[in-house]
Amino acid sequence: MQLAAGPAGRSGGVPGGRGVQAIERFAQYLSRNGLKMTRERRALLDHVLSVRGHFDVDDLLVRLRKAGLGVSRATLYRNLPRLVDSGLIHKVEMARGQARYELMLGRHHHDHMICLGCGTILEFESALVERIQEEVCRRKKFVMTGHSHQIRGYCEACAGAARSSGPAGKHR
Repeated sequence: MQLAAGPAGRSGGVPGGRGVQAIERFAQYLSRNGLKMTRERRALLDHVLSVRGHFDVDDLLVRLRKAGLGVSRATLYRNLPRLVDSGLIHKVEMARGQARYELMLGRHHHDHMICLGCGTILEFESALVERIQEEVCRRKKFVMTGHSHQIRGYCEACAGAARSSGPAGKHR
């Protein structure tokens, strides 16, 4: 996880007015769902906006506690799905039921390759993959509203380590 420089509590990872746009978007989402922008939700959003790359609950909890904020793990687990539902972040399902998240504000669609050895997430875009998915949907008369494409396997370093240590089946 790469963190943006800057004081805690500020939207340092989001340039220009996009931090304000995110706050307004999340506040509108909360209001539509009968919820309020609490101090904890605002602190969570500010810290999510300052993260560059993928992060998990533990990363975020450590970051919030280092900033002197007493946000609980339960608060994160209750509110990260709300940030996902609002469209501000995306959840990436990892192996063994783990999840990582990434800020989507100002970003476009992309897919992921997830290393089962070290947990690295590589992002990629492919117009060909997108066209194939659309064609499959047309043939099956299926109306696609979105998708999440993840390829699981081993990055170059982990695949190399597996080859040098013996049969591929024995790798982590």
